Amino acid sequence: MDLIPLDTILAGAAAVFQAKILLWVLVGVLVGFVFGASPGLTATTGVAIATPLTFGASFEVAMALLLGIYSAGYFAGSIPAILINTPGAPGNAATALDGYRLARAGKADLAISLAVVASVLGGLISLAILMVAAPNLANFALEFTSVEYFALGLFGLICVAAVSGGSLVKGIMGAAMGMFLGTIGIDEVGGTTRFTFGLYELQGGVPLIPALIAFFAVAEMLLQAAARQDAAALPPQQVLALARLPGILLRNGWLLLKSSLIGTFIGILPGTGPTIASWIAFGQSGRAKAEALGEEAAATRGVIAAESANNAVTGGALVPLLTLGIPGDTVTAVLIGALLIQGIDPGPFFIIEHGDLFAQILIILLVAALMTLVLGLGARRVLPRILTIPPRVLLPLIAVLCATGGFAINNAPFEVGLIAVLGVLGYVLARFGFPMAPIVIGLVLGPIIEVNLRNGLVANDMDVTVFATRPISGALLLAIAGTLAWSAWRARKRG
Repeated sequence: MDLIPLDTILAGAAAVFQAKILLWVLVGVLVGFVFGASPGLTATTGVAIATPLTFGASFEVAMALLLGIYSAGYFAGSIPAILINTPGAPGNAATALDGYRLARAGKADLAISLAVVASVLGGLISLAILMVAAPNLANFALEFTSVEYFALGLFGLICVAAVSGGSLVKGIMGAAMGMFLGTIGIDEVGGTTRFTFGLYELQGGVPLIPALIAFFAVAEMLLQAAARQDAAALPPQQVLALARLPGILLRNGWLLLKSSLIGTFIGILPGTGPTIASWIAFGQSGRAKAEALGEEAAATRGVIAAESANNAVTGGALVPLLTLGIPGDTVTAVLIGALLIQGIDPGPFFIIEHGDLFAQILIILLVAALMTLVLGLGARRVLPRILTIPPRVLLPLIAVLCATGGFAINNAPFEVGLIAVLGVLGYVLARFGFPMAPIVIGLVLGPIIEVNLRNGLVANDMDVTVFATRPISGALLLAIAGTLAWSAWRARKRG
């Protein structure tokens, strides 16, 4: 289906390929790098801050700046995730698991290079889907009700619990702990306040970014401090020859495509976003099977899956925005305001009435992706030098970054204290062998699972069989059963 005539694409290219517009794309990409790589400051924050600055700017300038931040910010969160086990954004949390493992093995250059290329390719695949099939995919997303959202959330939770630790039981227990943390705050269905202990700051629930910083960065920092590591414990970092990248990507080509499709589809579903996409793709990466080929091969698959899905959300989330006027994630919710500033109402008639502007958006995203690729690969040899800093110096710096990121969320000390409390909890759980990933994804998906379970039951007269009889949810429940059976069989075989 050819949605955009060739002459419209050429007109859009002529509008974008001007020195001024390309410069604004570059500015947006650089700003996205800064916000994405700073824990607590996400791409959403960068776009939100930059949107008011577009008053009086042309459509091309506004979209160049904002989409540059959008595209680069989603990738840049993988930089601290890989180097210091501190995801720059929730969508990069899955990357931290294998990316940081590679960095500790002296292969941070490999991890960052794979993250850059996988992110860009995932974004380009989602961009192609956005260009060709936007209206049809948006209509399919409308078929999702509370029943399907419940099954999808449960599927993502089980996938991560099954693959992120050596013990399936501990993985599920960790996910249950995360879901319990997700119940804190005001109940979205009944309006009841739960487990806040009189703290009004918890009425909105446990904030995700402080939880990420606590369970990944602070817990790891305490583990390293307890191990009394010194500078000699940090391995020298190996320099990756870029000629190796094509071979690695070709060997994992199906994984890259599958993860990009997962990210695009999750992005199309309103209210989901990169966090869920990256975890589901990570769970489906097949990294456990690749462990027979070595730790590097398994970790490589984890990074490729998480980052390609994470950035594929950018194109997917624009589908409901530009075809239905519904944001697919938090950044596109902010972009609605940016489009309204330009006097444009996103919705069913946007592509029909503003085909040239739609073409400009596609081309700007393409240019931003290529700039992200060049800048990311260009900086990849400099960034791993962070790991050469002795732990006695690096760990206090990470502690300062964690506190700064927590304080920057609401400019209040409560989040800093929360990071400390959850960080100690994460350290204790880690000492008992509980993986951190299921806890965090339980916190993310717990409210989604609970709210959609209750809404689905209410809408169907408390008939629980509806979750199995509807085709999409039934298929997801079968996939959950298969994942659990496979995990139990793998654990028994290892035992």
